Amino acid sequence: MTPPAGGARVAAALCWLAVALLAAACGATTTRATIPKGPASSRAADQPSSRERTAAKRHRRHRPRGANAMLRRVVDGDTIVVSTGAYVRLLQIDTPELSSSECYSAQARAVLERLLPAGSRLRLVRDPALDRVDRYGRLLRYVYRGRTNVNLAMVSRGAAAPYFYRGDRGRFSGRILVLAVRAKRAHRGLWGACPGTQLEPDAAVSSGTAGAAGGAGASANGCEPGYSPCLPVAGDLDCADIPASKTPVHVTGSDPYRLDGNGDGLGCT
Repeated sequence: MTPPAGGARVAAALCWLAVALLAAACGATTTRATIPKGPASSRAADQPSSRERTAAKRHRRHRPRGANAMLRRVVDGDTIVVSTGAYVRLLQIDTPELSSSECYSAQARAVLERLLPAGSRLRLVRDPALDRVDRYGRLLRYVYRGRTNVNLAMVSRGAAAPYFYRGDRGRFSGRILVLAVRAKRAHRGLWGACPGTQLEPDAAVSSGTAGAAGGAGASANGCEPGYSPCLPVAGDLDCADIPASKTPVHVTGSDPYRLDGNGDGLGCT
């Protein structure tokens, strides 16, 4: 028996309706799955990139921990006063005594003044292996200006010698010794100006009296103080007047010839 034509049309319409409803449901699911929610999208955008995280870690690694301070004045080659009034003794190094007019004492202070201009912002960093304060009440610290460890810079320039009080070694003792040996071999700073000075890390440096034979400042042997190798005493001197065999010139003192234009300790490079 043949079904009525109207029934066939109803069945076809129901079938098409079912297909349309199914397609609409699938489309809604896809839309919900691919469109991120507002809050989640905002949170993702606020997160730092991997490059930013790496840069932040590098900054923290290079930034020395310690107390912020501002330089008030330089006392001598290894002691400063900060804005709080505290005296700070640079750890693990020693310079000739200014009060005793030792050879290179004035030049050592001049080098430190060049490294630490008045008003410099500093970081004072303790060494957990060493004393915090010395017997005179001075803070014992590594002094940083920016990323520069000034204690190491003084030794590298030949303006200071290693001094491991009571034989105690701190975190930079190995590096300090290496820098001192290099400076001594190159006759930089006090090692050239005061040739009788011995490298004895467990004892305070002894450079002799300024003006004495064998331990005189540079002017006593015809050399201008503050330079290594020896430069002659003259009213003025330019890099063009200096033989190539003597360049670059290590500026370890007051630089009366103005050879170190950028303040990096080297002239006529």
